[in-house]
Order: sequence, then structure tokens, then C-alpha cells
Amino acid sequence: MPHAFSVLKRCDVTILGSHCWLAQSIVLAGAIALFSSVALGADPQAQPERVPLWTGEHPASSAAITVHLPAKGNGAALVICPGGGYGGLVTGAEGHGIARWLNAHGIAGVVLEYELPRGRSHVPLHDAQHAIRTVRANAKAWNIDPARVGIIGFSAGGHLASTAGTHFGPGDPQAADPVERESCRPDFMVLIYPVITMGDKTHGGSRQNLLGKDPTAEAIALFSNERQVTDNTPPAFLAHAKDDTVVVPEHSRMFHEALKAHGVASEYRELPSGGHGLNGYRGPNWDAWQTGSLRWLASLGMIPQEAAPAKD
Repeated sequence: MPHAFSVLKRCDVTILGSHCWLAQSIVLAGAIALFSSVALGADPQAQPERVPLWTGEHPASSAAITVHLPAKGNGAALVICPGGGYGGLVTGAEGHGIARWLNAHGIAGVVLEYELPRGRSHVPLHDAQHAIRTVRANAKAWNIDPARVGIIGFSAGGHLASTAGTHFGPGDPQAADPVERESCRPDFMVLIYPVITMGDKTHGGSRQNLLGKDPTAEAIALFSNERQVTDNTPPAFLAHAKDDTVVVPEHSRMFHEALKAHGVASEYRELPSGGHGLNGYRGPNWDAWQTGSLRWLASLGMIPQEAAPAKD
């Protein structure tokens, strides 16, 4: 049935270590079919649609997902967490652009527009957990292997992705909602110039937006994900520019070291340059993490070898 809907496009500008967001609402009208989960699975080339993440009796939420299915999938999927300092969402280059790149390699991409915290620190995490569960609950319809569902995040979205990878549960088999019966543990993480710690080396804007102006020591520790790693934390690929002064590369280093200390598979690529955003999401350093992450996923058996580039 033809309908019209709004898509919120946001662009991120880094100025002297802070972030400014410009939001522009663009109304798209036309004969776009309203696809259910089954329809998405039946027609992988269907136009991706932005739909609410939460349904039923859940309190009103602005969170949404957009499911991008490849024409020929290999069974892997990633929930995509855009950055924006927990004060906005960079859904273009760090969202739908990533989904299209994943689709080109046979991987499903699910762009998560998580609700901004505004003093409610657990809200983005609950959205990420529910998104992972939603992918698994729709695995058959979307041609996805529920044992190959990962999460990818950028900047503050990398913090959210690493939070989902260190704070998870098995699901409730007695839940009335079949989505809530699924595990929310990601099978792997891809973290690109991520915020990791809420401690001394944190990105101030992200911490304030997530935890408030005067967070408790307990809250800082809980959301400092290098301190939450266990032997059951999923493997991670990390990439960070050496000259990033917005979110310093120590974030990725400390998470990588924590994973290694617990015997969890981890690969860290420290890129020679590119700053925060890696030269505006283009160029050799941007290409390097994409190539490296695909090869790493293939080495874990999460995607077939032929889905990863043979050479840089």
C-alpha cells in the first residue's frame, strides 16, 4: 500500500573536539510497499524500510531499525550503531552507507537508530539488545544464521556496541514476546574509533550525554567497557587512527588488551592517520579497516573466505 514516511538525516561536524549535529527531516513519498518481516525475507532486493524497533506495550520509544538485506546473503548479519556522541546520530556514512557496504559482501546490515539517553543511561543499551534479539527472531525470514549475528559501531556508537558486547543475557524462554526469548549476546564486535572508557581518558561529550554532568563512580565503572570484559565477551576487531584527538586511540588499545588478558580473540589496527572519522569516511585508512575486518570475520568463520578481499 503506498505511503509516505519521514527519514531523519543527520550529519556530524567535528570542531575542536566537540560535535555539532545538523538534523534535516526529509519526507519521502511514493509507491513504496509496506513490507513485513516475511516479505523482507521473501524479497531480499526489496527497498529497505525504517520501522519501529519496539512494538506492543513497550513505553513509547523513538528507536527504529532499517533492515538492508543483500541480494544473495551468506547468513551473517551486523547491527549497525552510528556515532554522534550520544547527542545525535550519524545515520548516513556510519549507518546506511555501512549497510550497503556489508550487502556488497553478502552480509545483512541492520541500521539501529537508538533512542538518545537524555539522562537515561540504559536506554541505548536496551535498544541495542532488542535489535540483536530482533535479528535472531527473524533469522529464518531474513536468511540469517542466528549464530553469526554481530554488532558494529563508530565513535559513541562503538561505545554502545562494546556495551552490548559486555552486558548481555540469554533471553527469557518464558517471555510472551518471542523476540525476548532470544539471546542478546553478539557473536562478534567491529569497533571503529570507538569510545570505550568513561574514565579519565573518555570523550567528555559522550560521557555527559550518557551519564549526566556528575556521574557516580559506580556508573563510570559500569559503562567503562574495558572493565567489563570477561572470558565470555565476544571477539572484537578494532581500528583507530593514531592521530585521533577527539577519541584518543587509547580507548581501542585498552579494550584490545582487556580482551587479550581474558583469552578472547581480538585484532587491533592502529591506522597511521585520518583523525576522527578517518578523513571523512574515505581514503586508504577507511578502506584498510573495511578490508581488515572482512578478512578477520572470514578467519573466524563468520563469513565465507570468498566474501573477504584477497588483497589490500
